[in-house]
Amino acid sequence: MPYNIAMISDFFYPQPGGVESHIYQLSTKLIDRGHNVIIITHAYDSPSRSGIRYLTNGVKVYHLPHWVVYRSTTFPTVFSSFPILRQIFIREKSEIVHGHASLSNLCHEGILHGRTMGLRTVFTDHSLFGFSDAASIIANKLLKFSLSDVDHVICVSHTCKENTTLRASLNPLSVSVIPNAVVASNFRPLQPQEAKFLTLQGDRGALLPPPPDPTHHIVPGDPITIVVISRLFYNKGTDLLISALPLLLRRHENLRFIIAGSGPKAIDLEQTLDSLPQGLVYMPNGQSRVVQIGSIRHEEC
Repeated sequence: MPYNIAMISDFFYPQPGGVESHIYQLSTKLIDRGHNVIIITHAYDSPSRSGIRYLTNGVKVYHLPHWVVYRSTTFPTVFSSFPILRQIFIREKSEIVHGHASLSNLCHEGILHGRTMGLRTVFTDHSLFGFSDAASIIANKLLKFSLSDVDHVICVSHTCKENTTLRASLNPLSVSVIPNAVVASNFRPLQPQEAKFLTLQGDRGALLPPPPDPTHHIVPGDPITIVVISRLFYNKGTDLLISALPLLLRRHENLRFIIAGSGPKAIDLEQTLDSLPQGLVYMPNGQSRVVQIGSIRHEEC
């Protein structure tokens, strides 16, 4: 039986991120299964996104004119968004309201107003949060308030389930775990013919490393490259990465890091690398063992 589903969150394209990609991919797969899915988020100034837009596979996106205050989160008003959300839910004949991210104000208001209208509500939590600092205490109280009447909660890991259950005082039986998935075919090494084709495209293709020799087996002396693709924020575990880097570089001389992403923790990462001995950070040929390439587009990963 097909359902009319409204995905709602402050975090969606054109801003890049894991939650944004999750919402889009989930919406397209639900449409492929015969459901009707819309996405509700806030408007963006640059690049301009406002009103109603259609994405690939017929995904309909509502960009609401809400004021963004911090990290793409809209200003909490509780009741002022009810008229426009009510009009959207009625127009689209929504049956299920699915909110994403516990720091999204639009998600909490959508769940609150969806239950006010008698709609089924689902919440997906994507991150872990603490209990002792002021920001976490406020966020946890808001989460407990908005999830007091939610129909079901989804978490992306068992650790996340424990965290969310404690923060929102939920019944563990009403919380399910659906682990994040990776499409392995998108991360396979280049085949020889693909590398040759990209090399012919210009200088950018020429910078790509040659494809690995499938007949070569890894031996203890071979170099090991660890690739980290993440926004450099506290809740993404960047502090753990910064703490582990010096230890790993000292223990394994053949280890290299490639770090893609940006955020406030990038400064801490650079300061940690600057404080280490040059012989630990650089190889004898002068190449850095830790390469930071900053923000990259999703298709460039």
